[in-house]
Amino acid sequence: MAYLIVFLGGGLGAAMRHGVNIASARAFGTGFPYGTLLINITGSLLMGLVAAYFAFKGDASQHWRLFLTTGILGGYTTFSAFSLDAALLYERGEVSAAAIYVVASVALSIAGLFAGFALVRNFT
Repeated sequence: MAYLIVFLGGGLGAAMRHGVNIASARAFGTGFPYGTLLINITGSLLMGLVAAYFAFKGDASQHWRLFLTTGILGGYTTFSAFSLDAALLYERGEVSAAAIYVVASVALSIAGLFAGFALVRNFT
């Protein structure tokens, strides 16, 4: 059942992401990734609101937590999960681990993308 809940939420989040990307492209053009920037900021804000609500109120079921965080926000942007993970490390006093996580995630993700580009270029 949990997989179905995440699946449904993920579809909604991905549709929302697509809508924001289309609206941003129409409003601001495509010369800069405004849509992705807006998605990452709003997704992280929403993750903060939802995670804080769950932490301080705690009355939501595990299914609602999965639907909203892993499902909708995960489909909308995984940057919100990245932001939450970094913030939780920092909040636990693991500042160096948080810094390593942030730098490694960004640098290695971009490096991975370029590696993918290079592999396709070399084999096509």
